[in-house]
Amino acid sequence: MNFKENLKKWVGLDRHTPYVRNYFYMTNMKASIYMSLIVAALEVWMIIRMFHTVATQDIWDKFWSVAEKYFANYFLLLSSGLLMLLYALRALYDIRKLRWLSPAVILMSGAVAVFEVWLITQYDPQTRTGVDLFNYIANLAASLFMTVFSVLLMKNQKDRKWQSLTLMYVFSFVEINFGLIISVNGYAKGEQMLTFLTMELFVICLLTWRPWLGFIVLTFSYLVFYYRISGMLDLSTVGSFKGVVDFSEYSPGLGDGIKINGFTMWLSTLMFCIANYRKTMSQAEKDEDLEAVNAHLSKISVCDELTGIHNMVYFRTEAEKMLGYVTTDKDNSVFLFMDIENFKSYNEKYGFTEGSELLARVAKMIEGIFTGALVSRLSDDHFVVYTTLDDCKEKVSEVSVKIHNMQREVHLELKCGAYKPGPDDHDPSLACDRARFACNSIKKHYNRHFQFYDKKLEEKFRLKQYIVNNIDTAISGGYIRAFYQPIIDTEMGTVCGLEALARWQDPKYGLLPPGVFIETLEEYRQIHKLDREIIEIVCSDYREAADEGRAVVPVSLNFSRLDFELYDVGAFLGEMTEKYNVPREFLDIEITESALTDQQEFIQKTVDSLRDSGYKVWLDDFGSGYSSLNVLKDYQFDVLKIDMKFLSGFGSNEKAAQILSNIVMLTRQLGMLSLTEGVETQEQFDFLRQIGCNRVQGYLFSKPCPKAELLGKIDEGKLNISKEYLDPTA
Repeated sequence: MNFKENLKKWVGLDRHTPYVRNYFYMTNMKASIYMSLIVAALEVWMIIRMFHTVATQDIWDKFWSVAEKYFANYFLLLSSGLLMLLYALRALYDIRKLRWLSPAVILMSGAVAVFEVWLITQYDPQTRTGVDLFNYIANLAASLFMTVFSVLLMKNQKDRKWQSLTLMYVFSFVEINFGLIISVNGYAKGEQMLTFLTMELFVICLLTWRPWLGFIVLTFSYLVFYYRISGMLDLSTVGSFKGVVDFSEYSPGLGDGIKINGFTMWLSTLMFCIANYRKTMSQAEKDEDLEAVNAHLSKISVCDELTGIHNMVYFRTEAEKMLGYVTTDKDNSVFLFMDIENFKSYNEKYGFTEGSELLARVAKMIEGIFTGALVSRLSDDHFVVYTTLDDCKEKVSEVSVKIHNMQREVHLELKCGAYKPGPDDHDPSLACDRARFACNSIKKHYNRHFQFYDKKLEEKFRLKQYIVNNIDTAISGGYIRAFYQPIIDTEMGTVCGLEALARWQDPKYGLLPPGVFIETLEEYRQIHKLDREIIEIVCSDYREAADEGRAVVPVSLNFSRLDFELYDVGAFLGEMTEKYNVPREFLDIEITESALTDQQEFIQKTVDSLRDSGYKVWLDDFGSGYSSLNVLKDYQFDVLKIDMKFLSGFGSNEKAAQILSNIVMLTRQLGMLSLTEGVETQEQFDFLRQIGCNRVQGYLFSKPCPKAELLGKIDEGKLNISKEYLDPTA
């Protein structure tokens, strides 16, 4: 903040936010309650004292003289104090019944108005000064103002800030003017200016003024005061009040003393005004920040921070309520799960900022098309909607077309799954899961974008739920097993390694397909449980084989991207190798290419740490993604495992052989070993050996099989172990 802005802030010329303006308003209304109560109490006491003095001195013949000086001022201040009290209470507490006190204010202010009109008609320039006439007119205007605002209060309107603020300023004027009149009259009798100073302190110190406005009010009121008494006392020399009090006996310099004392009071009050303003401003800004934080926390508790639409906490809560309502027509209800296909590629190409902007546009667009429905962002590029069946397909088609039109070079498509809740469905999370399952079932069908959850999908979904709910039981019950597939050295044709693959032999479903339970466990972030179990099984099998004196070869272990998120891979491997006394060079780490595209820096550090710890790290499924060459540039691997898709067109596609030859050559140039999976024919094997591929794997040699079956093949001579692992000294 530069000097100019700082100066504007200190003198109160800066622009206040709505919150700060309201904070100052409420602060002044609270102060007005205290001030008006004090003033009203004082004026009641002064009025009683005035009448008592007149009565006891038996000078009723002088009543009009006394009334001219005090009556109007006392009653005007009392009526303004009461009216200010009523307005402040209404502003703070919305107490409207007190408006029936307004007639009392109208009566007093009306009486003052009549009296001031009479004084104006009796004004004689020979006996009265221009200051007196000004006071008559000012009091008349103030009393009329009080009458009008009392009538407005009686109309029982809601609080309007301009009314309360205007009244506060008029009340302040009446107080200061009262102080001026009383103190000037007191000075004429040789008394002090205490009433004027008291009213100044009331107005400036109880209320919070902007410094520039406080300066104007203070300076103007002090100048008026000095102007009025200057006609009575010469402030530059030893003076005297005209014909009233003779000050000639006092030493010279009395006028300077008055000036200095007045200036000291003016300066002290101004400094307090500035300090009070800064203190109130500081507290207002702190409270505003706190309100903003609370508002933000309140918003993000029910809204998605990225897109601005409702989050799943709100969605689940509201959907559960709606499912529980008797009036909800479940036959006409549907849960929709929407997935933007290829959004990940869009993010990779255009960056997270543009990806986030796309998601925000899609979210608002879905919310606009499904007007009145419950719409939420589930996660990533996934959205859920709870709506009616009527026209839902047409609305999904509209969303699909608009998303398709948003694409640039990356092809974007919408996939949507739908689930119609049954009579006993009360769990929105389960309904969303079923809708998502229906969506996932058409992900590879590029000509379909909408799928209802049906009986066939129900069976698959039940299996998914069974897998998620029973993974812990499967591990503790020994249903998870490690199958091994040999890795063949192309030069010698012998087994130089094994790949450990997870299998689930379930007592209810039998041997579960790996693609089903692995995909399910990844989706529900439970895959680390399976992978940790396989690691321990492999280490245990190694120790058993070594203790039996059998030849052991390195075993490669597959790791999911989630493994690196959900637990410390390096620490767990270290724990297992120590527990089963397994040399680290006998465990190889396979990481799929797709796992390296997320959290790149974190995984890169983990990969480097694993290699430094003695493990060999392989790049699995090379060529299956979009960033293969970038991965080779950024990471250091020991083995490059070429995806089996390259062999699927071998023999019919000439490009396949050329690409394989170049990949093998690139691998050699980068100092890595090459391994091709999916080898099923002798022709494929011969070709790979010819181009210099170091290792192969596939059904030509063996399918993945249990440990006992693998050992049987070795014992029968169907598989031969590489010499280097038969002879430990080799």
